[in-house]
Parts: sequence; C-alpha cells; structure tokens
Amino acid sequence: MDNTLDWRLLKKLYAIHSPSGKEDKMIKFLISYIKSLPGDIKLGKDAYGNIYAIKGEAETYPCIVAHLDQVQRIHSKDFKAIETRDIIFGYSAKSHQIEGPGCDDKNGVFIAIETLKKYDYLKVVFFREEETGCQGSSHAEMSFFEDCRFVIQCDRKGNSDLITSIGCTDLCSEAFIQAIDPEKWGYKEEQGMMTDVETLKEKGLSVSAVNISCGYYNPHTDEEITVKRDLDKCWRLVQHIIEDCTEVYPHEVGENDYYGYYDEWEIENEIYEFLQQDPSLTGADLYDMYHTNFPRLKMEDFERIVEEYRLMYGDETEESLTTHQTFLTNGKENDKEEYIF
Repeated sequence: MDNTLDWRLLKKLYAIHSPSGKEDKMIKFLISYIKSLPGDIKLGKDAYGNIYAIKGEAETYPCIVAHLDQVQRIHSKDFKAIETRDIIFGYSAKSHQIEGPGCDDKNGVFIAIETLKKYDYLKVVFFREEETGCQGSSHAEMSFFEDCRFVIQCDRKGNSDLITSIGCTDLCSEAFIQAIDPEKWGYKEEQGMMTDVETLKEKGLSVSAVNISCGYYNPHTDEEITVKRDLDKCWRLVQHIIEDCTEVYPHEVGENDYYGYYDEWEIENEIYEFLQQDPSLTGADLYDMYHTNFPRLKMEDFERIVEEYRLMYGDETEESLTTHQTFLTNGKENDKEEYIF
C-alpha cells in the first residue's frame, strides 16, 4: 500500500460525527485542516454551506467532490476508530458495541484531502446532505466547474466499480473511459445509485464524471468498515486519472437521457444484496437506511421485497438469521479563507 497515505487523518474523520444536517463540526475541522496545508489554496462557501477549494492557478483543473454527511445516528462519546492490519471499524468500549464510522463518504473526503496535499492544481468540493437526497449538490454553484477537465467522486462501496451511468443517464464520454482504462487498474464499468455527480449532471455539468469504489462495506449500518487495501486501490486509480487524463473530457447529457433510477428488477436485486449481507434486516430497517437511494419506494414496497426475499430464500435466510456474525466478530478565521461565491 501507499505509505504516504495518512491513516491517522482518516481515523480523525471517522471520529467526527456528521449526520445529515449536522455537519458543522466536520466543516469546521476541514476548514482548519485545509488552511494548515502548504500551497496557494483558496477556500469558500456557497449559501447552502458547501465548501469549495481551489489550489493553484491553471487553465483547467482536475476536480474531486465528496459529501460530508453520514447516515449513522449512534456515535458514543467514547467512539474510537480501531485500525487492524487491514480493516478500520468503529467501537465503543463502554457499550461493547461496534458503531459505523461513516466511511460513506468520509473515505471520499479523505481522498479529496490527500489530493489537495499532493497536487499543485486542483479543485475540490465538499457537499452537505447527500444522504437526504443530494440536497447540498442540488444547490451547487455550477460556475465553479466551468474550467474543470472532469469530476471524480469516491462514494461507492466495494473495490472494483467504476460508475459511468446512473439510471438511464450516462455520466461520462467514451473517450474518458478509454483514457482511464479501468480494467488495467482492476475496475469495471457499472451502473450506480443516486449521488452528487448525478445531481451535477442534472444541473448541467458539461464535463465527464465518474463515481469510484473506495473500500467501504456494509454501508449505512453499524457494521460499516473500511478495508485499507481497497481504499488504497481507489487512491491509486485517482492518482492515475489526475496525472494521465490531462485533457478536458466534454460530456453533455443526451436528449434521450433522463434522470431515473433502476427499473424494478434492478432495485429488488440491489435490496436483495443488502439482505444477503444482513438477513435480519426488516422492511422498516431498509426504509430508514435506503429510502433516499430509492425515493420511489414507500415503506410497504420495502416490506414487500423483504417478504418476497424470505419466500425465495426461506431456508437459507432462516439459517443465516440463527448463525449470522458480522465480519468483525471472529476557531479563529484567518485571511486564507475567501468567499468565492
């Protein structure tokens, strides 16, 4: 793995609880931390509270976006991010329970900060309230992206997905995909779920965008973890894109594209995957955790899908419910900040 990655910083990010609508502590930390970095970095906010950063002066910029909020509501005062050889998870010694660190999308925030450290010319945006329907990116100042080559978001579970379309909408051009050459880096093209880059495309983003798997698993649950080698793999791909994809990669949404979600079959398969990870989940649990991902679904839709899953995989599910174990069981502002908008 890349020994230059600051794993202590990642654990600091995990320690800051930032549920949707309550990202102020995270925002304060990021502004302070970014101000401490070397280089010419201009910071600003928009009216909604999203954070914008520009490093250096260039004709065109790579651009990284990430969201600040997390789904998990449980975060004990003694929360600690525990780092093993290859896994990081959250734990409360007082309650003797694991707690989700908000890897979705603090891993993306982490990658964005690491790029600010490494590169001389870069644009970064940190959005609020993605988990409640991309509220922050819905209020984005689109003029910020006019001189960007492309936009990268690291907000996908797992270790091998390069999201190039969401619903029936392409996010990027074939030229950009070919320049990335995802298979060489252990990634494959996939269709994704609602996140900020989709919203930016809906608002008229005219360059290519992608969303990349960044090493977190069991998202939106207390069992959420990060596999370090998989986050490191994401970091290598991001570096490759920034360093080797030096052109502007235009991409306009076509007339026949529309901003929808999966068809019914794809939705059910995605929810089946969640149930395979944790067979004890109920329809109400799934609604609480994922209704922003599938805004067309009501509570009764989730309950119906769970019931159908139990009927299809009844024996296997019952056995899993009795034997299931999680993976983890065995200040003062200075003049460096500028308001761009």
